[in-house]
Amino acid sequence: MLGHNRGMSTTVRAPAAAGLLLVAVTALLVSGCGDGAPEVGGATVTAEPSDDGPSDDGPSDDGPSDDGSEPDPPARPEVVATVADGLSVPWGIDFLPDGSAIVTERDTTRVLRITADGEVDELGRVGAEPEGEGGLLGVAVSPDFVTDSFVYLYLTTAEDNRVVRVPYDGARLGDPEVVLDGIPNGFIHDGGRLAFGPDGMLYVSTGETGEPSLAQDRDSLGGKILRVTPDGEPAPGNPFAGSPVWSWGHRNVQGLAFDDDDRLWASEFGDSTWDELNRIEKGDNYGWPEVEGQGNREELTDPQVVWRTEDASPSGLAYLDGHVWMAALRGARLWRVDVSTGTAKDPQDFFVGDYGRMRAVVVAPDGNLWVTTSNRDGRGEPAAQDDRILVVDVNGG
Repeated sequence: MLGHNRGMSTTVRAPAAAGLLLVAVTALLVSGCGDGAPEVGGATVTAEPSDDGPSDDGPSDDGPSDDGSEPDPPARPEVVATVADGLSVPWGIDFLPDGSAIVTERDTTRVLRITADGEVDELGRVGAEPEGEGGLLGVAVSPDFVTDSFVYLYLTTAEDNRVVRVPYDGARLGDPEVVLDGIPNGFIHDGGRLAFGPDGMLYVSTGETGEPSLAQDRDSLGGKILRVTPDGEPAPGNPFAGSPVWSWGHRNVQGLAFDDDDRLWASEFGDSTWDELNRIEKGDNYGWPEVEGQGNREELTDPQVVWRTEDASPSGLAYLDGHVWMAALRGARLWRVDVSTGTAKDPQDFFVGDYGRMRAVVVAPDGNLWVTTSNRDGRGEPAAQDDRILVVDVNGG
């Protein structure tokens, strides 16, 4: 199934002074794969940063409510606590049934258990071989953990990137079992996010490892989103017979999140111009390296939102209450995007520069977000407490 462009191009800007979103229909003549904004013909929203993060006063643009009054705007999120500090590049987080979290550290290859009270225990290390952007990356707790006790991990080895599953007995990790291997590895663009979908299948994001042609090669697992069974086999209903490939034409996806209507969203690193938020459809081609950002080509699926790379460089993604929340590395902020209608709108940024690079964002059992900093990854400027896991109340405390 091929994606299509929809409607007109919309540019959304969020000036700090007014805290409002200016929505303008534009007639842009520059292609999304160059240095300009996306061209006319798609539904792509261009996110513009605020200087200090948007104000939380003023009405939203959702239109009047049933009684004719303007609806209240979303609350401004607030960092209300630090769960843990002194960590080293915490990359992935997922929660166990008891409410504690499994956390991976990319460079140390440690797997940690962290409770809501901030108790940190090392469960073990796995045979990852960190180099560049590779190492111990994503984690996903089995949806059947109560019966199978499996934790899934994405890691880099000398041969490839791979997914393993490891039994966890409540105290230590057991021996890893390879579930999926043969994913290309590289010094850069290793993907690495894992997420179980509402269908019980495991979704795996991969990068093209700095070899752009892999993204358009459906026989390669690089530059894709994969969908496999919990045993690592191509999932029933995949678009290409016998293949784990679910979508293709990706540069480096590091964020996956499902919304309440089971739609899959993905955050993706661009090259030098546009980062992306994509709504993922079965079998669609998202264009890299033929297109960066919006391409306005019938056979390719355009992103829902694009950012200048200095404002994003997105990694983790989470969904909560009609919004996706996207952690930005180079942008050093947290983005909120309204996806309640299935079409992304109203991107707003928060905590701009306050905590440095942000890597992972997940919804905790209590309804808050956990957001990790990534300032000890060789590209940041770590504070004394880094790296940290911050607790964010999306309703402003």
